[in-house]
Amino acid sequence: MSTQKYGLPALVSVFLPGVGQLIKGHFFKGFFIWIFGGIITFFLGWTVIVPFLFWVWNIYDAYNAD
Repeated sequence: MSTQKYGLPALVSVFLPGVGQLIKGHFFKGFFIWIFGGIITFFLGWTVIVPFLFWVWNIYDAYNAD
């Protein structure tokens, strides 16, 4: 189990959403998270729950995606 494959991308995604996917080589997914996350936060930031769920999904995906 390589740290770069699992732990490091998840840890980086906690602070910089989408960068964990970029570390794993999933460039489209990383840029999608930046763009879509920005749009969600801009339009639905007042809800707090939707951006939070998107952020948690980002960390989960950075940890589990192959």
